[in-house]
Amino acid sequence: MSPKRSIPRSVPLANDGAVAAICAVIRRIPPGWVATYGQVAALAGLPRRARLVGHVLQHLDLAVDIPWHRVVNAKGEVSYTLSRNGSDATQQRLLEQEGVEFNRRNRFDLERFRWPE
Repeated sequence: MSPKRSIPRSVPLANDGAVAAICAVIRRIPPGWVATYGQVAALAGLPRRARLVGHVLQHLDLAVDIPWHRVVNAKGEVSYTLSRNGSDATQQRLLEQEGVEFNRRNRFDLERFRWPE
């Protein structure tokens, strides 16, 4: 039997400038486009802080209305990990609904679908 997971705390959006900047960038990503964690960090004025973007997304309150599913890794993939509790499959499904085409290896052409911002 695996240990019971606790629900992570949500990231306070109003009190943290970096979190607000990251969320503002993600809100601008149009449907059918993706941005990498590093790209979001750079556009938020936080170069080389891709892991911070991932941390923010992992701890977002579910009520926050941002298109989190449009942020992907630099390999042209959805980042799969057990800590996402199935949201990785949801992310791929949402991207497919927006027209992002995945191959048999669950990858997509990053240069084709990368947001040109």
